[in-house]
Amino acid sequence: MIAAASLVAATVTVSFLCAAAFVVALERYGLVDACLAGAGVFLVATMALLGTYAIYVARRRRDAQVRAALEPPPFSALADLRVILGGLQIVQAIGFKRLLPILAIGGAAFALASRPASEGRRRGARARGREPPPL
Repeated sequence: MIAAASLVAATVTVSFLCAAAFVVALERYGLVDACLAGAGVFLVATMALLGTYAIYVARRRRDAQVRAALEPPPFSALADLRVILGGLQIVQAIGFKRLLPILAIGGAAFALASRPASEGRRRGARARGREPPPL
C-alpha cells in the first residue's frame, strides 16, 4: 500500500516538473517550440525505455536457452533398473510361454486402437447422409 502511494506521489512530482519545464520553454520560445521540445523529450525517454526492455527480453531469452541446454534429458521410466527387474520377475513368475499370447493380444489391441479411421469409411458415411458420431 505504501509502495503504491509513493508511486502515485512520484508520478505527480514528475508531472509538475514537466509542467514547469513546459512553462519555462513557453515563455522563452513560444507555444509551438515548447510543445515540440516536450514531445522530443518524451520521445527520447520512450526510445530509451524500449531499448532497455529489448535488452531485458533478450537476456531473459538467452538465460532460458542456457537453462534449457543445461537440463538433463527427460528420464524414461523404461530405463529404470527397478522397472526392468520388476518386468523380468513378472516374466519369470508367469512364464514366457504363457506371457507371449497375452503380449500378442495386447499389441494387436493397441495397434487397432491407435490407427486412424480409414478415409473410405468416413466418406461412405457422409454419402449416405449419416455423420459418424463425434469423438
